[in-house]
Amino acid sequence: MFMDGRRKFLLLLVVASCQMGFAPRSGAADDIVTIDSGMLKGERSGTVVSFKGIPYAAPPVGDLRWRNPRPAEEWSGIRDARDFGPSCMQTDDLPKSEDCLTLNVWTPAKRPPTPMPVMVWISGDALVHGNTAQYPGAQLAARKVVFVSMNYRMGRLGYFAHPALMKESPDEPVGNYGYMDQLAALKWVRQNIDAFGGDPKKVTIFGQSAGGGSVMAHMISPLSLGLFRGAILQSPGLPTARAEITPLSPLKEAEKTALDYAASLRIHGSDADALTALRALPAEKLTEGASAQEVLAGMATGKPVIGISGPMIDGRFLLETPEAAFAASRQAPVPVIIGANDRGLGLGQAATKDDLFALFGSRAAEARSLYDPSGQQSLDELKQQVLADRTLVEPSRHLADEIARTGQPTWWYRFSYVAEALRDDPTWKGAPHGAEIPYIFDMPNALVKDGVTPADWAMATLASAYWMGFAANGDPNGGSRPKWPNHNAAVDRVIDFTNLGVKVGADPLKLRLDLWQSHWEEKK
Repeated sequence: MFMDGRRKFLLLLVVASCQMGFAPRSGAADDIVTIDSGMLKGERSGTVVSFKGIPYAAPPVGDLRWRNPRPAEEWSGIRDARDFGPSCMQTDDLPKSEDCLTLNVWTPAKRPPTPMPVMVWISGDALVHGNTAQYPGAQLAARKVVFVSMNYRMGRLGYFAHPALMKESPDEPVGNYGYMDQLAALKWVRQNIDAFGGDPKKVTIFGQSAGGGSVMAHMISPLSLGLFRGAILQSPGLPTARAEITPLSPLKEAEKTALDYAASLRIHGSDADALTALRALPAEKLTEGASAQEVLAGMATGKPVIGISGPMIDGRFLLETPEAAFAASRQAPVPVIIGANDRGLGLGQAATKDDLFALFGSRAAEARSLYDPSGQQSLDELKQQVLADRTLVEPSRHLADEIARTGQPTWWYRFSYVAEALRDDPTWKGAPHGAEIPYIFDMPNALVKDGVTPADWAMATLASAYWMGFAANGDPNGGSRPKWPNHNAAVDRVIDFTNLGVKVGADPLKLRLDLWQSHWEEKK
């Protein structure tokens, strides 16, 4: 597992958001909007107005803990929407609450005459932690899109399937409450985004890591159809497009996970009394021992944290694995961008090179010749390459292949750009997990602060322009940007965001990814 670099630059992203936006609070008329539940006062900062901490659902507390989100209550007067709401419950030391179902909107202060495209960001963070303040949308909104981010329930509060819940709500989806929160936020966007100048018919959902996995889940969920017209999946994980890597829990298995966790708290049985006792627990109790590091370690070792089932096949929101759904072409028929970073997250463990190459089964010798032909590579470096290819890089290509096969417009990428100030650092041999985010958000200074260079800004301008072009037109191409060709599984071609600029051509990792593909096909 490799998380330290990601956590560091996400903290810097928060700092940069404070530095870049922004002007003193104002009270201009464009700071006031009216939505279904009431009036909001936002905050103008330069050319952008933000509206933060907007309730999109009722607080999931008391008897609504482990229930699908209910509509937000209306309010009278003008609600102050100048500050982020608390994050959902987690182990991180930040403002948090079980009452957390809020979202944020950034929109241009001077709106164009026609409705703008909408970009809805779903953060990932292993579905156990996260903070919408880490992902400010001002830079994108300044370029004429409406940007939305949301909180959603995570960990044991977001993905929990105690059998008593099925008995209590036999006609509702049970278990995937975090996904149902995201779904409620998307429905809120459809109903309210026009008040901010957005076009509800031009919604693109995008996310990274488990956020990309969430986008994948919405692509195959029958409950999410029609809520978006485009999808961007950045290093999608939890789930991935390969079912064995981060498996979805079957509902019965998730129920057992919940029962075992309840028993560890001396709460037994599967009746209403057990559920009442679970709902009486402090929310802080339900997050204990479930930090991102602990959960990812459990995923890497195959020994999950007690009570953490993660997303599940619940029979309502998710009917099957993404791999099965895409193989049968049962996904939303929308344009897609998909890709991964060259030094992405790798889940798994290996004490020796032999252990590592044993992951390839009968192809272990072939893998050794590809990854370590001279036998001189260090184990740590091999683990980075092998596990990243296995976890995120090859599955991104596999997903692009499956979607393109149906005729859906599909664009596949790799991100390997490293900020100029970091290129002499031996720990930055490429772009680690999440390193594309500051560039997509047009905030490269989030990573290196005063060390940002014109080349860094140029890469951010270009990368974010592809994303916004896709949101506007369903195609990332346009302007003077280098042509990004549609993905074709029969052609060895990838677009790579490199230190030398955007390159389109043969994939230098092709043989490695082909080997992983052959391995998965043999196992079917």
